[in-house]
Amino acid sequence: MKILLTAINAKYIHSNPAVYSLRAYALKADKSCHNKTNRGGDEESAGHLPEIEIAEYTINNRREELLADIYRRKPDVIAFSCYIWNWSMVSSLLPELPKILPECAIWLGGPEVSYHSEELLQKYPMVTGIMLGEGEETFYELARYYSAKEKILLSARRKAERKGYDEENIRLEQNTRLTLELDKIDGIVYHIGDVTVSTGNRKLTDLSKLPFLYDNLDSFENKIIYYESSRGCPYRCSYCLSSIDKKVRLRDITIVKKELQFFLDNKVKQVKFVDRTFNCNHKHAKAIWQYLLEHDNGVTNFHFEIEADIITEEELEILSKMRQGLIQMEIGVQTFNPVTLQEIRRTTDMEKLRYVVERIHAGRNIHVHLDLIAGLPYEDYESFIHSFNEVYSMNPEQLQLGFLKVLKGAYMEEKAEDYEMKYLDTPPYEVLSTKWLPYDKVLLLKQVEEMVELYYNSNQFTYTLPVLQTVFEDAYSMYRGIAGFYEENGYFLASPARSYRYQVLFDFAKGTKLREQEDLIRQVLTFDLYLRENVKSRPDFARDLSPYKERIRQFYEKEAEEYRYLPEYKAYDSRQMSKMTHMEMFDYPVWEEDIAKRMNKMDEPCMVLFDYRSRDALTYEARFVPVRD
Repeated sequence: MKILLTAINAKYIHSNPAVYSLRAYALKADKSCHNKTNRGGDEESAGHLPEIEIAEYTINNRREELLADIYRRKPDVIAFSCYIWNWSMVSSLLPELPKILPECAIWLGGPEVSYHSEELLQKYPMVTGIMLGEGEETFYELARYYSAKEKILLSARRKAERKGYDEENIRLEQNTRLTLELDKIDGIVYHIGDVTVSTGNRKLTDLSKLPFLYDNLDSFENKIIYYESSRGCPYRCSYCLSSIDKKVRLRDITIVKKELQFFLDNKVKQVKFVDRTFNCNHKHAKAIWQYLLEHDNGVTNFHFEIEADIITEEELEILSKMRQGLIQMEIGVQTFNPVTLQEIRRTTDMEKLRYVVERIHAGRNIHVHLDLIAGLPYEDYESFIHSFNEVYSMNPEQLQLGFLKVLKGAYMEEKAEDYEMKYLDTPPYEVLSTKWLPYDKVLLLKQVEEMVELYYNSNQFTYTLPVLQTVFEDAYSMYRGIAGFYEENGYFLASPARSYRYQVLFDFAKGTKLREQEDLIRQVLTFDLYLRENVKSRPDFARDLSPYKERIRQFYEKEAEEYRYLPEYKAYDSRQMSKMTHMEMFDYPVWEEDIAKRMNKMDEPCMVLFDYRSRDALTYEARFVPVRD
């Protein structure tokens, strides 16, 4: 017998820790059961699980591709890990699977199906059952059930035949026996004949008893590694499923350190902690951060989702000592509206949050990602603009402008009618309008979201955007203006290529008050462009370097003798250095931190050298050096 644990991820670089955890726990428990039997335990409780195979796909696969691959694997039981991003694909597969695998039992699990589960079983009668909540122990018991199913059926048939039952009553006897076995498993809802049965909720899992998922990294090459050191959240945010279970459980710190060392020893590129609020337990968080500081391998990056306003000074001190790029932090600001914060049951000290972000920025070593949510109760369009500008002023490396999702089981779902919320019936259940925010304003925010993603979060325009903002009332107005330009020129329908976005921003800027400083716009965009890549095809807005060709040639010839600016290039001659680096001429000091200085023309043009072998670990910007001699 084979059980196929199936994950459909949002992207190829993602992995699904849930299915790996289910399998790892089941195999560990089975081994323990074998050992117990060998020591004289109950033979009936021995292991002998079915084969447990994992299949991972992405939402970009065609449904027909998934069906064909699943069919070739020939599972007897298939279990889908269901989330908001893959439910549309999973639900489209459910009616088709019985057509190609008529004897295959279908089970579902995950946050997308753990609520309203009986309704889902009525809608999808081909589904055998649903595992609710945390699944490790439930799946193990379910695997044991399928391991013993044929024996149960045979025993029930023999008993029924001895009593002279006909075939219909034999099947009833078998169903009764199967029901009795399934009823022993907590945390499932299932079909048995025409009846839907719920066995109630299971007790929460002891995280320290869960096995490590990554002893073999072959399956995770070129993928993000997800790691869990805690479950649960002490906060009660009404839009989040983590608010349902407030009990925070920690994995033993000795185990955590051992597993982190495994990642460090193997020089994994990135480890993303999936803890809902990583630093809610200060002792636990501090121990992990201190360990990473002391055992940094110079390569691995660790991602944490934190509550910024509860960070202590001691923790900030540890963070300030970390290697540039060792960790990155995601901070959920969500809104600056105090009435909204109270309504969604968040208690955030905004002044402390701002202070913490400033402190982290001061170290210039940690990537900070700030989140905003549009569509929250009591936040209208003007209020959201204020929230946007406040978060933008904190200069995060990434600003995530998201839209409220009314998740099944979250308290927000209960309040949706009171808030007059209209939202999508299908995933991602995103808000279309509220009592305070009409649909037309949501559409405007959607356009701004795309502009923020293309021009801010891309980190391609870090020197140009502050200059451009000087002619707008605020940051939001600037992005709203760019969005309007996109709409006028049809760019939302035919999105410009990454390299052409510089030209688009140049064309937009020429229509603002900056048109009187066109040379400044040209040069700051050129600086941003070459700061990231040594493009060979110069854009139309870049200045003609022909008058400076001889001066640049002389620089490289001199550098090949002195290696004053490029000491790491001693193995290369002047021609090779000129191809591996770039030299550009500027009339404005567009690299200055002070925006006013950036916009004032210099007395003499200045050459700037871009070195692409040396990059900032946080921004990936090339090292640049103004050459004034």
